[in-house]
Amino acid sequence: MKDKHSLVPGRMLLPFILVTSLFFAWGFANDITNPMVKAFSKIFRMSVTDGALVQLAFYGGYFVMALPAAIFIRRYTYKTGILMGLTLYALGTLLFIPAGMSGMYYPFLAAYFILTCGLSFLETSANPYILSMGSPETATRRLNLAQAFNPIGSLLGMYVAMNFIQSRMNPMSTEERALLSDAEFEAVKTSDISILVQPYITLGFCILLLMIVILLFPMPKAAESDDRLNIRASFRKLISIPRYREGVVAQFFYVGVQIMCWTFIIQYGTRIFTSEGMSEQDAEILSQQYNIAAMAIFCVSRFICTYLLKFFHPGRLLMWFALCSLLLIAGVICFHDIRGLYCLVGVSACMSLMFPTIYGLSLEGLGDDAKLGAAGLIMAILGGSVMPPLQAMIIDMKEVFGMPAVNISFIIPAVCFVVIACYGHARTK
Repeated sequence: MKDKHSLVPGRMLLPFILVTSLFFAWGFANDITNPMVKAFSKIFRMSVTDGALVQLAFYGGYFVMALPAAIFIRRYTYKTGILMGLTLYALGTLLFIPAGMSGMYYPFLAAYFILTCGLSFLETSANPYILSMGSPETATRRLNLAQAFNPIGSLLGMYVAMNFIQSRMNPMSTEERALLSDAEFEAVKTSDISILVQPYITLGFCILLLMIVILLFPMPKAAESDDRLNIRASFRKLISIPRYREGVVAQFFYVGVQIMCWTFIIQYGTRIFTSEGMSEQDAEILSQQYNIAAMAIFCVSRFICTYLLKFFHPGRLLMWFALCSLLLIAGVICFHDIRGLYCLVGVSACMSLMFPTIYGLSLEGLGDDAKLGAAGLIMAILGGSVMPPLQAMIIDMKEVFGMPAVNISFIIPAVCFVVIACYGHARTK
């Protein structure tokens, strides 16, 4: 009886730990990549909007592969889905080698796309697997606990991006690079690309090692899928359920707002620090330190939220946190100094609850339909591909209504938090 109601039953503890390591692995990939929007913009002398194509390729892979991954997992097993995900993850990172040799931007986008096709397999497999590892009553808390290790990977990804990529790139500003001759620009670009590629190659070999460990580890066949189920009928059933249908929409806006807040904190902080006389590169590195602080707060807050879910309804807690985020975003827009950056860092404390809670609420009570339901929620990660370019287009305006465009651009995250608050409120009824 105790095992039935525990957060993670004893027989599932080792598989839980191993699957939870995957949350760390894709968190690293996500947050070594976010600062690359700014890095690629400088390396290839592009606008912020063009640099944001990194996010379009990155999160586009999630969208394209989620449904094929769900069908694959139905036919085979969670473990097979995880192994396929790790294979594509490693392949994407190692494709940085030919991308770097090409010296062109678009091969990097292709590598990111393949990498995130792998991440889509991992998330489509790991999230519902974690939900199934114990009592349904503790499923949302269990997923919050597993997801708490995702920002630890993100923190390491940010640290690597800051110390092994951003700080080692040529310190010339975007404006200074624009004045270089073609030959000088090519030399700087080649050097910066070689610096950017190295961490991804190392990551690829680490993922191959993790794949071997999981291949050799016997994973229990808990709550595996039944390939006899009618996929079309399952989808018709899913979209008829408001809890699930609205959850996919809320997840779309959540992932979008998460990526915007963590990607454009670099641009936001850089504007503040350069206005105080700091060089562009130093301002970017300092802004990344604030981004790391935001992720550390996010990580700690996720453990706190896992505890709070013992006492509060998940939907109500989701609504409160979304409303707090909305208040902080108002500060991000209105303050033009360090106070706005503090507000932007604070938003991460509120966001920590959102992804796993929306996920858990959406799949609650779906039974075996949760396997395909997971695909819809992973496809909703497309929000991280669609939203950042919209915000980037505003940032490229430089100034809007006499205010810094980067401040005004956070109106889009504000809209996202309104949608999330509405979903949380609807689930409290």
